[in-house]
Amino acid sequence: MSGIEQLLENNRQWAERVAQAEPTFFSDLAQQQSPKYLWIGCSDSRVSANVIVDLAPGEVFVHRNVANLVNHTDVNCLSVLQFAVEGLNVEHVIVCGHYGCGGVLAAMDGKRHGLIDNWLRQRRDTANLYTDRLDTISDPEERANELCRLNVAEQVLNVAETTVVQDAWGRGQELCIHGWIYGLKDGIIRNLEISVSGDEELSELRRKLTASNKPDLTGSASY
Repeated sequence: MSGIEQLLENNRQWAERVAQAEPTFFSDLAQQQSPKYLWIGCSDSRVSANVIVDLAPGEVFVHRNVANLVNHTDVNCLSVLQFAVEGLNVEHVIVCGHYGCGGVLAAMDGKRHGLIDNWLRQRRDTANLYTDRLDTISDPEERANELCRLNVAEQVLNVAETTVVQDAWGRGQELCIHGWIYGLKDGIIRNLEISVSGDEELSELRRKLTASNKPDLTGSASY
């Protein structure tokens, strides 16, 4: 059996197991999706949203890209965000990065990587923005880990500053954006404690990140 055929067989076996355990699962799921969460994460194959938070299909709406970036010119990401907020009425947007991210390493090594360098430009900008903070960390792995955390914080800001989120807050919709980081070595998600649910908290996070260029994101996020 070829690799592709094996995937199809795996799918058939999975569908049978689910149907046996819960006969109406697929018929109920086909009627609607009503997740409470939008997950914005990395495309890394080791960081599957539903798997690491142990949620079934239909419980989390997912957007993934290399290095979990939220660009204000990325129509794909913004369209997902708009549909999640305005169409599905999600209550939480989770930006989840991960340690050992290849996008972070590529943004830090000073080498050319081809087309993806254009996508990672924002990561390089984040590294440049926090040069003073990163230069105080001598260990290369921990320096990369810190940039992973800082990148998540910057993406939380980017999500909160979109017109989609600003309009949602303006009409009184309850919506909270969270920043998390996932550890590949132990499978644990760390809460970076940078959640924002309104403009006041957004301003506070912005001040925290700009204060002395040395934000403290390591308290609950140590590796």
